Amino acid sequence: MKKSTLQNDRRTFIKQTTLATTGILSASVPVKSFANVLDNKKLKLALVGCGGRGSGAAVQALTADDQVELVAMADVFQDRLDSSLKAIIDHFDGRKKIKVKDKNKFVGFDAYKKAIDEADVVILTTPPGFRPYHFEYAINNDKHVFMEKPVATDPVGIRKVLDMARIAKEKRLNVVVGLQRHYQKKYTTLYNRVAQGAIGKITSGQVYWNDGGVWVKPREADQSELEYQMRNWYYFNWICGDHILEQHIHNIDVANWFIGAYPTSAQGMGGRQTRTGKEYGEIFDHHYVQFNYADGAVISSQCRHQKGCDSRVDEVFQGTSGSVELGSGLLKDLDGQELYKYPYKWGQEANPYQVEHDELFKSIRNNGVISDAENGAKSTLTAIMGRMATYSGKTISWDEALNSDHHLMPAQVDWNTTPPSLPDENGHYAIPTPGVTKF
Repeated sequence: MKKSTLQNDRRTFIKQTTLATTGILSASVPVKSFANVLDNKKLKLALVGCGGRGSGAAVQALTADDQVELVAMADVFQDRLDSSLKAIIDHFDGRKKIKVKDKNKFVGFDAYKKAIDEADVVILTTPPGFRPYHFEYAINNDKHVFMEKPVATDPVGIRKVLDMARIAKEKRLNVVVGLQRHYQKKYTTLYNRVAQGAIGKITSGQVYWNDGGVWVKPREADQSELEYQMRNWYYFNWICGDHILEQHIHNIDVANWFIGAYPTSAQGMGGRQTRTGKEYGEIFDHHYVQFNYADGAVISSQCRHQKGCDSRVDEVFQGTSGSVELGSGLLKDLDGQELYKYPYKWGQEANPYQVEHDELFKSIRNNGVISDAENGAKSTLTAIMGRMATYSGKTISWDEALNSDHHLMPAQVDWNTTPPSLPDENGHYAIPTPGVTKF
């Protein structure tokens, strides 16, 4: 992709994300030339990345369409592939025949290519640092894709995803990104009311992912440094990107979606205060970012991995005539009076994790095209811009982030690769320092 300024205005955003979130692009080429004329034939599915999320996504894909067959799996670790397959088989408990031939169980850093080659539709759920390269291979080989967020960990990866998003559109391949709030009835209902003017123009907001943090995989005596980092990937930026990407992207993406634009700059602060042990690798345990938009809107973004503090995962926006709280599903006027309350609680509406797969396979069957990749890349870039701001303590513009040569992923990874981050003699990793770290 040529480095250039990308427009962040509302008109451009709506044009792009309406296609992404409502799904179907109009046909511009003869039907017989579509890459996805599949009628009711069996669709072969490959799972690349056999962790918990990958296993869940495979179950949802197999549930979405009776004529989907899991034919190939790939992971860096044999034990993870085996446990994933067992979990998928156990889930269906004989209700659906799950059988992956031994020759189609691929292990290693290049296993993804072999699995993708076997499939019509691929699920990409490895740690996100690998996502741009797996997505590139899938699209170059004409596969429909479900891929988890975030879609990269650095700007170089973002530009690759944007390039491949354009090519996927040209090929009329379906791409769904696991920003499932776009497929959740509560969010789409409230979005439509806000878009119709229920609270006027959004001028500010707060987005949160504050909780006690996630799992830690203790180092084992016989592990290489690369295996340790691959199994404990959440704490290493080259493969995870920090929790501002891995989790908080959901809330940041909602801000972009509801405002109808991507921010022009970010400034913030962060650090690690309670999760300071070497088992937490190199990531911060808290970030606070102010995202500034071209129309003057300001979003305050906070994410925290600290036990014993308030927990909140939510998005709140203030407009010129009211406000909306996504978590409670509540619209209010400027006097705090209720305008609308979404009537259903979680569990009373369709599971958005299932809906995104339902929509993907429905679109494939109906010759439609879902194109989530561009928005997925730009919301990932928004989170990267926030991380660059908190790590450096400097204001980072959209163009600086997009055009940055900041590259975390090695050009090639195999078991002989030295990880980009290495511990000191005491096992501690270098931590980004505001005022010192530069991009």
